[in-house]
Parts: sequence; C-alpha cells; structure tokens
Amino acid sequence: MPRALMFQGTGSDVGKSLVVAGLCRALSNRGLTVRPFKPQNMSNNAAVAADGGEIGRAQALQARAARIPPSVHMNPVLLKPQSETGAQIVVQGRVYGTAKAAEYQSIKPKLMPAVLDSFARLKAEADIVLVEGAGSASEINLRTNDIANMGFARAADVPVILIGDIDRGGVIASIAGTKTVVDAADAAQIRGFIVNRFRGDPALFASGMATLESLTGWAPIGLLPHFPDARKLPAEDALGLSAAKAHRRRSAATIRIAVPILPHVSNFDDLDPLDAEPSVEIVRVWPGAALPGDADLVLLLGSKSTIADLAALRAAGFDIDVAAHVRRGGRVLGLCGGYQMLGRVLADPDGVEGAPQTVPGLGLLDVETRISDAKRLVAVTGVTADGAPFSGYEMHMGETDGPDRARRFSTLADGSSDGAVSPDGRASGTYVHGLFSDDRQRGVWLERLGGAPSGLDYEASVDATLDALAVHCETHLDVDAMLTLAG
Repeated sequence: MPRALMFQGTGSDVGKSLVVAGLCRALSNRGLTVRPFKPQNMSNNAAVAADGGEIGRAQALQARAARIPPSVHMNPVLLKPQSETGAQIVVQGRVYGTAKAAEYQSIKPKLMPAVLDSFARLKAEADIVLVEGAGSASEINLRTNDIANMGFARAADVPVILIGDIDRGGVIASIAGTKTVVDAADAAQIRGFIVNRFRGDPALFASGMATLESLTGWAPIGLLPHFPDARKLPAEDALGLSAAKAHRRRSAATIRIAVPILPHVSNFDDLDPLDAEPSVEIVRVWPGAALPGDADLVLLLGSKSTIADLAALRAAGFDIDVAAHVRRGGRVLGLCGGYQMLGRVLADPDGVEGAPQTVPGLGLLDVETRISDAKRLVAVTGVTADGAPFSGYEMHMGETDGPDRARRFSTLADGSSDGAVSPDGRASGTYVHGLFSDDRQRGVWLERLGGAPSGLDYEASVDATLDALAVHCETHLDVDAMLTLAG
C-alpha cells in the first residue's frame, strides 16, 4: 500500500503548503506518525534542519505541525534563486552546485535517486507521508525528467490530490484543464481534487464540484474555505511578501519599522514576529518608493545574492534614505546579508555570487566581509550585549571582521562573538536569524524603540494557529477518504 499521498496544484501559490501543514497537525492529532515531504522546492526562505543542512521554510513548518524535528530528507532538493535565470542547488541539505534554468533540466535526472532515497527514509519511519508538489501539475513543457510533480508521483507510485484556488478565478477550467493536458497515465495518478480559498455560501458551488467530478472522474475531497489566519504562519516564498504590498497603517502602532524589499531577499519570516505585535507597523518598501522618514528602525533582511541586492539598494536610492535616517538619529539593523551590506567592503574574490569583485558597502559599520563557498548552518543560542537571551540560527556564506566587531552584537553559547555595533550604537548587524521569534529578545527591541512588549508568546501563537488550521481541514475536507487513498 502507498502509505503516502501527494498534493499537487493547478498553479503556484494555490495553498498546497498550508493544506499539507493542516493535515500534518490533523493526522498527528489522530495519533498517526506523519512526515511531510517536498521533492523539490524553490525558495530563499530556508530553515536549518535538526540533522544539519537546510530545507525550505514551508517543510520546517509542516514538520512542526507534525510535532517532529525538521530533517533534510523532508526537502531533498532545494533551489535558491541567485539571479533571474539561475539558482543554487541544495541536495539533502548541502550545496550541490549552481545552474541556470535550462541547464538544471538536464541535472534533474541525477537528483531523482536522492529524492527517492529521502522519501524511502521518511516512509520507513512514518504511518503516512504527505507529499507536496511544486508549481503546477500541468506544466507539460517541464514533464520530461520531472522530479517535483508527476515524475515523482509516478516513480514512487503515490496517489495525487489536485488543489485549485477559486479565489484567483477560473478554478473549474484549471482543474478540468489539467485532466485535458496531462497524459493519460499522469491523469490516472490523480484520484481527487480540492477547491481551496472559497468565500461565501458553499451551496453556491455545489454544482461546480459535481461538474468537476463529472469532467475529470476524480473524487471531490472538499471545498475548503479561506483560512484568514494563514497570515500568522511563515510564508513559503516571496509571493507572501507580495501579499503584504498593499500597506495599511496601524492606528494603534507606536513603532514604525521600514524594510527595503530587494530582489534576492531571503529568510523574510524574520519579520513575522514583529508583524504579530500590535504596537508595530512594518512598512515594506519596494524599489520606486522611498523609505519613510518617520521610521524608528530600518531593517535590512538577509539576501541570497548580497552584492546584487546591494547594487539594487543603491539603484533604488535606499542608500540615501538609510544615510538620512541615521543622520536623524534613527537605528539600522542588518540581519545576515543585511549585516554584510552595512560594512565598508564586500569582497567576493572567488566569484561565489557571480563574477569576482569587490564593492563598497554602506559604510555604517567598520567591518569587511569576504564571501566564500563555505556555508555555516547551525542553530544557536546566546545573549545580546545588553544581556537579553535569544535562540535562532545562522545560515550564511562568508566571514565578517573589523574594528566594530570589538563591540559585539551578541555572545553565543560557545563563547564566540557575533555581529558588530557602531560606536554610537545606531547601526548594528548580526548573522543570527530568528532573533525576534524569541519573546525576550523581541521585547528588548520594542522597549529600545520606545514601545513596550505586548506579552505575546509568539511560538505558542504559531502552534495555536496550526491547531486551528487542523480543525479547519478536518471540518471541510474528507480526511477519511484521503487516508483510504493513502492506504
């Protein structure tokens, strides 16, 4: 019997990750041992796995929903975009190489053994494996050598549930159209469908569900209403940032944090705990707009391609905005790649990010960074210079040193120092991600910026949201039918 079920989508961002996370928690609540799995993911929002290496943030969240530590085998192939046409390839948690999009198509067959190996490992230790596809099941132009959708489902003989998003319109055409364009053997691998993000009276779409069943021969697994608390969970990729583009000012906010959004931004879930604070208003600023002059803090996020993003920052004029912000007495914090940008010099002598080059940084910290292909991936704990404890993780390539390192941002549990602080204390940088998920550290920053902690237990709030998502899935999806399909 399969003991696995795969969820593919009619397109990207139709809610696959959220459905899998909800079912991981729901089945865990039923007493089953559950493992999430995504053969191939493309995202710069990554997490450090408990067994070393990195995986997509969505799979780390799904592991949390299943109440287990994240493993590199839950996402054996992770693509981290470094340019418009190329990406770094991470296989079972470790850097495999880089490739342009066209070149990667010929590499995929070499990666299928690692994908099937990781899947077999998870299957051997679980009652059920919930598999998430990538992009669209109907991308027949990419079907040859596919390892992310039908190619994997067929190779591992895993039944498929297709998810369509009614919120974007055309869901009947997108689900029925999938049956039309995929080959007969692939269509036979699909056993049911879910219509996601429904708003309104479900009775109004009853005939739509019946029509889809008639057109496809697939079982209707459920009409899943929109889950508004999804915004409280980490987004899978940069599409989650786009959802926040329509900024609304919070009337109760006393702290404004400005965040430039650059092309290769990574680990942007560092913002989520701050977003959850009622006294904080995060202003995400895309190129073409200016950083707000009344911001209390400018926060520079991580980057998968720091030198390219630094160039984009300058092209957008954000460097001028940041300098003016500091002159007005404002604070600047750089996380990982943002920390590297704050220094005097960024050097990439080996061409890790592209052509070998050395470029000037923003000069707000007296440090220099040398980028190398050695990657540090580790969970860390420590205390910042003001004595506030934290837990988080490091995920970076390169080393940073210079006079401002004498004023360390934090001291890690092993006694080593992290980060740097400028002489006036206005600019600081750290390699630690996940800093604000720790309530203690977040509270100190809120007080430093003139506010007060709300008493939010951020980690407990994430678990409460996963519990609510599990109930949502149990209520509106035929979970028993899915378990039968999965064997």
